Amino acid sequence: MRVQLSKEEIQEAVQKLKVSRHLRKRAYLQVLGDLNNQSQTAVLADLAKFCRAHKSTHHADPRESARLDGRREVWLRIEHHLKLTSEQFWSLYGRPDLE
Repeated sequence: MRVQLSKEEIQEAVQKLKVSRHLRKRAYLQVLGDLNNQSQTAVLADLAKFCRAHKSTHHADPRESARLDGRREVWLRIEHHLKLTSEQFWSLYGRPDLE
């Protein structure tokens, strides 16, 4: 059974998603955003290496390649929360038809 939402209900849900995303970005920045903090920088460097942030995830074994893709996806999520504006993030992950 498919529920039909009104335009107002959709707009309200979109606004809640945007607020939630903004709060999550703030949390990411509080935990990982201070590049002058040596511990935060060390953690980000370790995660970048582990998640293959700057290397290919291709591997001869498709299962290993899929595992490496999963790691990379985690890195991209962290990077997007730290670097993208709310508008950029929404344009990547939101739905323009809901704007």
